Amino acid sequence: MSKSIGQDMLICQTLSKLPLEDLECPLHNYRKKLSDASLIKVFTAAQLDDWSSYEHMEEKIRAHPELSKELGVEGFSGSQLSRRINELPTELVQDIFYKIVQKIGSLTNGYKGLTKSIGPLSIVDSTEVRLPESCEWAYISKGRNAVKLHTRLVVVSSDFCYPDKVIPSTGEVSDFESAPFIIEGENVTFVTDRGYPSKKNLTDWLDRGISFVTRISKNLVLYTIEKFEPTHPSVIRDEIVNYGISREPVRYIEFKDEEGKEYRLLTTRFDLSDEEVLDIYKHRWMIELFFKWIKGHLKFTKLWSTDPQGIWNQMFIALIAFGLSLIHKLETKSNKTPWCFFRVLKTYLFLPGRKIYKELERKKKKSKGRQKVPIPPEIKYPSIGNVALVKEYKK
Repeated sequence: MSKSIGQDMLICQTLSKLPLEDLECPLHNYRKKLSDASLIKVFTAAQLDDWSSYEHMEEKIRAHPELSKELGVEGFSGSQLSRRINELPTELVQDIFYKIVQKIGSLTNGYKGLTKSIGPLSIVDSTEVRLPESCEWAYISKGRNAVKLHTRLVVVSSDFCYPDKVIPSTGEVSDFESAPFIIEGENVTFVTDRGYPSKKNLTDWLDRGISFVTRISKNLVLYTIEKFEPTHPSVIRDEIVNYGISREPVRYIEFKDEEGKEYRLLTTRFDLSDEEVLDIYKHRWMIELFFKWIKGHLKFTKLWSTDPQGIWNQMFIALIAFGLSLIHKLETKSNKTPWCFFRVLKTYLFLPGRKIYKELERKKKKSKGRQKVPIPPEIKYPSIGNVALVKEYKK
């Protein structure tokens, strides 16, 4: 485990890991009562500890002088925070996020992906965040204003993943339109759903040598070149095909899930078995779990601003908070899942850092479980007590 966790309060140690060196220059903060570095620390702490309002932020910092010292603030007002989060250049917050990603990448450098043969994956998808009616700049349809977070999630093992690129947008930007900006890179297989593989995008990926496994819609016409005998019972077809006017053949796999639903996949991974291709696509659900988790546990649906720049900043700060938790997990070499580790981190935030050691090293007690007992034939109703009003129910 990392020996950086010591006597200092854990939340202070966590915030000290933020790469804010470029923001601490006096010229950068000239005539600012609240520096950009302090502002980012305040909002990161709010994401980590579920601070529910600007007033809640003020109360927390007044209650913890040690935290106030780490933040570099003696006091501030909620209106000041509200104004500054809208003024803060998103490029600065984005740069901090990518520095966090770089740190996670260096700590996971030895990870081999799902398996040695499959290698690392990059799952691409987007999630929508609904906005209040006052956010007319994000109008989609009547009663629906929203923004999107286009995300690329790196899967470095079967139980560890992290976002390495995100692109915020208004809600009308489709997955297809975001593809050229987020599907890029080498030595990784991209996994996408049906919103990304248009004919144009597929041709672009092949021209750029992109490795992919993607689900396609039924209206994409395929021309069979060669057929293979499926080796997995769920696979219906395993073929080499051309699509439309494509110049380069790809692999087509069609399979049914446990409920009988059909899936059509295109891939460039000719080197894998059909079972391995299915395993890759099944791991696409990791990004769905990530979206669900980040909205629930980082309170991503609680908005600090209704202005575009404030919302973009909050998106990146939420991901920065998640990234700090992952860095802690990797440095402590904890075997807990990222989600469980984040829960433990939140529990110990305002205790000395060394206190988290005992919880991370605690072993679960083994139990044989509750022993089965015969169920009596007669139905036993629970005791209703003497307080509640009861009316006899007649069948």
